Amino acid sequence: MSNSNKPNVGFWIIAVVALIWNIMGVMSYLGTVYPTEESRAAYTAEQLALMDTAPSWLTGVFAVAVFSGALGCLLLILRRKWAVPIFGISLLAVLVQVGYNWFATDSIEVFGTVMGVVMPLFILIVAIFLYFYSKGAVGRGWLK
Repeated sequence: MSNSNKPNVGFWIIAVVALIWNIMGVMSYLGTVYPTEESRAAYTAEQLALMDTAPSWLTGVFAVAVFSGALGCLLLILRRKWAVPIFGISLLAVLVQVGYNWFATDSIEVFGTVMGVVMPLFILIVAIFLYFYSKGAVGRGWLK
């Protein structure tokens, strides 16, 4: 009889791809907090003004979103059920960050459709997916 609590190959692919995705998020955060002259040169004056006037709490929320997302992925790979609440924290932080940018700033106008709408929406969808996927993994007995 096979062990039904053993995750399938898809689980491992999702976990590793999600970890890579969240590491890219951590790198994006670090690039935002510690920008180089070259990276700042890639933005317009309006984009820099919007980024430079962001409240410090929003930067903290960004940190919570990406670091808890990465930690959730590590816990997923380690098959620990603590991944679920950690992904929940990440999802909540993403919701706050995206909500603030969409409804309290003119980020959509300043960054355009792709970076102002599509990318944040994709990030939100991934965060929702990882939260519910990890809950499903607990239900299947894949996480302890």
